[in-house]
Amino acid sequence: MDEKVKDMLKYLRFPYLVENWKHILDIASNNNFSHKRLIEYIIEQEYHRKIENSRKLRISKAKIPEKFVIETFPFSKQPKLNKKKIINLYDNFDYMTQNRNIIWFGPTGVGKTGLATAFLMQAINRGYKGRFIRFPELIEMLYKSIADHSEAQIIKTFTSYQILVIDELGYIDVEPVQVGLFFTLMQNRHKKKSTLITSNLGFEQWISFLKNEHLTAALLDRLTENSHIINMRKCVSLRPRLDPIID
Repeated sequence: MDEKVKDMLKYLRFPYLVENWKHILDIASNNNFSHKRLIEYIIEQEYHRKIENSRKLRISKAKIPEKFVIETFPFSKQPKLNKKKIINLYDNFDYMTQNRNIIWFGPTGVGKTGLATAFLMQAINRGYKGRFIRFPELIEMLYKSIADHSEAQIIKTFTSYQILVIDELGYIDVEPVQVGLFFTLMQNRHKKKSTLITSNLGFEQWISFLKNEHLTAALLDRLTENSHIINMRKCVSLRPRLDPIID
């Protein structure tokens, strides 16, 4: 490749062409590409490369700790879970197209986070921007934002995500000011964005950590109005058990 052409391609940010120029020309020659077909092929390759890079960037920005996918979820180990309902919900994709929430609740280790992550991954792979965050971390961020008066910006940031996974809701007690900020965030997302929540507590127990009867009732009213509810209380833990140590 001519150095001048290489420099221009680098300036235009076409690294695929720089790295694969000879390979592309060989393909064109071996397949008797016309000039038109060669240009189309080059555009197609750059297009797919940019699409894939954008997808990887969205996944990176989502801060997903473990990238679970629905295909590997062990439904066979959870006979109490309605697999058909989960798969239909996943395939219909209305949680994104209709801005509906999904709430999973059940004991620790039954796969709530794995399923929520799989739904998040599907949305990201389809071009949506999302974020994964654990409830204690979100609450801590909201609380710290009060000190530097950045709470409005934090709420705006988390409102902007087209899909937001809030994991482990209910593992910590929440101060009144944090409850108010969390409610504001959920209110801003209501019927506008998709929110996926996992919790080890049923709705009737949320008052135990939110400690505000009126805000808890208002929050549940908004969340459940437009939500799919997945009850995993009867599911078993998928985490491996350690064998007892015998002296």
